Amino acid sequence: MEIITIMHTARSAAIEIQDGGRHFTRRPYRVMVNGQEIMTTEKTITNLFGLKPQSQYHVEIYDGDLLLGSTDFTTEYEFVTLDVTRFGAKGDGVQDDTHFIQAAIMACPENSRVYIPAGTYRITSLFLKSHIRLELAKGAELKAFTDRERFPVFPAMIESYDEQDEYNLGTWEGNPLPMFSGIICGVNVEDVILYGQGTVNGNASKEDWWDNPKVMRKAFRPRLFFISHCKDVILQGVKFCNSPSWTLHPYFSSQLRFVGLVVENPADSPNTDGLDPESCRDVEILGVRFSLGDDCIAVKSGKIYMGRKHKTPSENIHIRQCLMENGHGAVTLGSEMAGGVVNLTVEDCIFRRTDRGLRIKTRRGRGKDAVLSNIIFRNLTLNHVMTPLVVNAFYFCDPDGKTRYVQSRESYPVDERTPYIGRLTFENMTCTNCHVAAAYFEGLPEQKIEEIVMKHISISYAENPKCDVPAMSEGVEKSSRRGMVVRNVKHLVLDHVLISGQEGEPLETDGVDDVEVRN
Repeated sequence: MEIITIMHTARSAAIEIQDGGRHFTRRPYRVMVNGQEIMTTEKTITNLFGLKPQSQYHVEIYDGDLLLGSTDFTTEYEFVTLDVTRFGAKGDGVQDDTHFIQAAIMACPENSRVYIPAGTYRITSLFLKSHIRLELAKGAELKAFTDRERFPVFPAMIESYDEQDEYNLGTWEGNPLPMFSGIICGVNVEDVILYGQGTVNGNASKEDWWDNPKVMRKAFRPRLFFISHCKDVILQGVKFCNSPSWTLHPYFSSQLRFVGLVVENPADSPNTDGLDPESCRDVEILGVRFSLGDDCIAVKSGKIYMGRKHKTPSENIHIRQCLMENGHGAVTLGSEMAGGVVNLTVEDCIFRRTDRGLRIKTRRGRGKDAVLSNIIFRNLTLNHVMTPLVVNAFYFCDPDGKTRYVQSRESYPVDERTPYIGRLTFENMTCTNCHVAAAYFEGLPEQKIEEIVMKHISISYAENPKCDVPAMSEGVEKSSRRGMVVRNVKHLVLDHVLISGQEGEPLETDGVDDVEVRN
């Protein structure tokens, strides 16, 4: 067994226990730090808090009395700590503590920490700045107000003085539109760490943000955490819950790490995606637990205007050791992905009770820059996932989503409006208690999916499967225990793929140029 230090700050660290488990270790382990037992862990990604700056730490992992492995690290330098209660924050759940916490943030020098001790701090929007460490202690809760008049508005496109360029602040579902600023917000900042054992609570409910959620009232709903054009940002350990809309939304940002978080929203909360990197690159998502009302992770790159103008894909995204529960899709690509998604790997994760495992949503009109390439899913455990794998090139979103152009199964000319799906690889997946279909892949007849490779995959069905629609497009009927549907694919490879208990044909193909079976 190997023990690895994933990250460390002046006050915290994260280690990885590589015992072959997915999100959870194979058994509970004792964690010893500098000779003292501090916890028992069952997580492959385990956070350590309460550390001291510029100190050496030796971490050992024991199974009972048996030493399994160790790792060493030295925490970073810290200049000063600014406790927000010394700036006037009360944490009594009544006073508006926004300005007092913001004052501590703005006054914090480099290599220093803003510390939020236990208590309930009522806030609207807090704005991050560069080179800051913000710690939420155990028992600390940032609890947002829900009155719209308290929140700043981010306008959409602001034209430059010389009328040659523009500045985009507000965004909503892939378009430049006015929005309320995020509860935790960063614009053009770098080298930021938000960490700790506390909670950021958006406090949303059906009495406020979730009431008529698609209607813009003054501006669109805020995100719980929103960063725009930022780099080198780390979130560690914190719980995020009850988000007004998408929970964590990095936008045109890079060098991002999300480590050992909890993202939790009610199952019936509208559009409360867990983590939506949009036109972001070099993103690592480790050991995060998602349970919410929409997609757990949804990778995006804008609708037509943003994708065509900025041509900025989401790329180099690595998702591992995560637990996705109770969402629509465990990992979704699109539908707002006109800039493309390139080089995405999902591995060593668990998907439970989600509608779909992988869900690709695209359609005619997304444009020639909407390229999906080098998408890899491997070493995954799925249980009670309605349809484990879905690729849908006829997704009926937007006002024109059900028009003949978008929904027709006839072949259209390939032009600047036509999206492209390249190589998709799925390997080492165990899917139990499936309901609707094993997989549903449907590409465009004029621009077929380039290649789908499936290796060492087993799929079995629930005893009493639910009947539902495997993909949201016109002409797709409800089903249960359906096998694998593959349409409009150039090359399909099936290498030791076992589907047991389906009703009807295990494999339905149409418009597939070449099928290679290696069972």
